Amino acid sequence: MAGIKEHDYLKICAELASCLSISIAAATKKIDIAAAKEGAKDVSSRKQIAESLLKKAKSIEAKNDGTMSNQLDNLLKALAEEENFLVED
Repeated sequence: MAGIKEHDYLKICAELASCLSISIAAATKKIDIAAAKEGAKDVSSRKQIAESLLKKAKSIEAKNDGTMSNQLDNLLKALAEEENFLVED
């Protein structure tokens, strides 16, 4: 499918990508998949789906008191008992 060139749609895609810490291409793919599930084909319905995904991502971000990248950073921190663990000899 050719890329949609509507400014508002692309802006929402960029906000979603920023909120989820993913690329714009991944955000548009996420919207495309959601639109395909709902059978949406026109730009206005895709824009509504993108807005709903953005609202959902922002509510999750607000509930977790931080961005998705902060959550990943917290998950990657080593616990005190695991700091000196070696995988290989």
